[in-house]
Amino acid sequence: MHYGIVRYVLGLILKIEAALLVLPVLIGLIYREKETIAFVIMAVSCLLVGTLLTIRKPKKLVFYAREGLVIVALSWVIISIFGALPFVINRDIPRFTDALFETISGFTTTGASILLNVEELSHVSLFWRSFTHWVGGMGVIVFMLAILPMAGGYNAQLMRAESPGPSFGKIRPKVRETAAVLYKIYFGMTVAEIIILLISGMHWFDTLCISFGSAGTGGFGVRADSCGSYTLIQQTIITVFITLFGVNFNAYYILLLTKDKKAVFKSEEVRWYLLIIAGAIAAITLNIRSSFESLYLAIHHAAFQVASIITTTGFGTVDFDLWPEFSKGILVLLMFIGACAGSTGGGFKVSRVIILAKSIYRQLIQFIYPRSVSVIKLDGKTADEEIVTGVSTYLATYTFLFLASILLLTVDHRFDLITDFTAVTATFNNIGPGLAAVGPTRNFADMSTLSKYVLMFDMLAGRLELYPILMLFVPRIWKKN
Repeated sequence: MHYGIVRYVLGLILKIEAALLVLPVLIGLIYREKETIAFVIMAVSCLLVGTLLTIRKPKKLVFYAREGLVIVALSWVIISIFGALPFVINRDIPRFTDALFETISGFTTTGASILLNVEELSHVSLFWRSFTHWVGGMGVIVFMLAILPMAGGYNAQLMRAESPGPSFGKIRPKVRETAAVLYKIYFGMTVAEIIILLISGMHWFDTLCISFGSAGTGGFGVRADSCGSYTLIQQTIITVFITLFGVNFNAYYILLLTKDKKAVFKSEEVRWYLLIIAGAIAAITLNIRSSFESLYLAIHHAAFQVASIITTTGFGTVDFDLWPEFSKGILVLLMFIGACAGSTGGGFKVSRVIILAKSIYRQLIQFIYPRSVSVIKLDGKTADEEIVTGVSTYLATYTFLFLASILLLTVDHRFDLITDFTAVTATFNNIGPGLAAVGPTRNFADMSTLSKYVLMFDMLAGRLELYPILMLFVPRIWKKN
C-alpha cells in the first residue's frame, strides 16, 4: 500500500468538499439563516485538513487496484463524516449517528431518512441534504478526475472502483476526458430538468432540490409528502427525468457522437430496462385501477412509483404501502433489479440480470447437449468469461451481505421481518423507502444505533458495488509496499 498516495488524494477530496460547501452557504445567505455558520466552519475545516494532507506531494501518482479501492472507500467515508458535522453544529440533526445516517444516505443517493418532519429543517440544511445526492450520483472521484490533472496511467483504477456496473469502459482515450464527458452530460441533463420544472411553475428552491435528487436518483424531498403535493405535470416531468437518469450514460455519449436518434435503444440493456418499466407499469395499473378516480391517475402514479423504484430514486406521490400485495411485490422486485450499469441508479443492475439469465439458459442447454459450446453475448458482442464469473461472484457476495444484514437487524427485536427485510433492501440497493415501519410515509428514526450503522454500511457497500468497502477489512491490503 502506498500510503502517501492515499493521503494525498484524500486531501484533494476534502478540498473539493470545501468548495462544494460554499453552495449551501450561498443559499443560507439568501435566506439569512443563522444555521449557515456551521457550513462556513466546515468549509474552512475541510480546506485546512485537505491542505495539511496535500502539503507533501508523492513523487509518483501511480494507482494500482489496491490503492484505487481503498481511496474510493475511504473518500466516501470521510466526505460523509465531514458532511454530517454541519447538521450537528447547527442542531438541525443534533445526534451525530443520525446526522451521519442522513449524510451517507445523501451521498450514496439512497434517500432513507431519520427526519420526523423534513420541513422543520433550515433551507441551508435542506439544500446541502439534496445537493449531496447530486455530488454522489456521478461520484466524487469521477468529479475529481474531471477537474484535476492527475499524473500516472492508472487513474482508471479509481474510476473503475467507483463506477457502477459489471464492467468499466472508457468512452474517450484518456480517463480525465471520459470523466469530463460524463459530467458534461450529467450537468446538462440536470440543468434541463431545472429549466423545465421552473417553467412548470415550481418554486426555485424546490426545483433545485428535486432536480438534484432526480439527477442523483436520490430521493430526498423538501416536503413531508415527498412529491405528492406537486402538480401532475410536475410529477410527470420528474418521472421522465428519473427514468432518463437510470439509463447508461455511455448510450447518451454515443447518441451525441453519432447523432443517431436510435442509438440509445440499440443497447440491449436499455431495451430491457424500458421493457421492464413498461411491463411493471401495466401490471400495477391493472392491479390498482379501482383505487383511483380514473385510469389516467392509476397509470400516472404507477409510472411514477415504478420509475422511482427501479432507478432507486425513492420519491413518492402516494403511499404505495397501501397498494395490493401484488403491486408491492412488483416494487420490491424492482428494488433488486435496479437501473442500468453506468447510470446514477443503484440496485443489482439490469446488465447483471441479463447476464445471469443468459448464464442460466446456457447451463440448461449444456445439460441437454453436454458437448455444445456456447457463448454469452450482450449487444451482439461476446461477454468475457471473466465478466460472467464476476457477475456470479458478485451475486454470491451480494446475497451473503444482504442476509447477514437482515440477521443483524433482527437482533434488536424492534420490528417485524417485513420491516427488517425491506429496510435492508431499500438501503443496500440505495432506494430509500421500504415497507411497513420504513414505508414511504415513515422513516428510519426508530431504528436502533446498531441497526443504523448496519444500514449505513449497506448504503456505502451498495453504492460502491461491495468490493471497495469490503477491501477495508482485508488485513493484507494494508501492508506497506
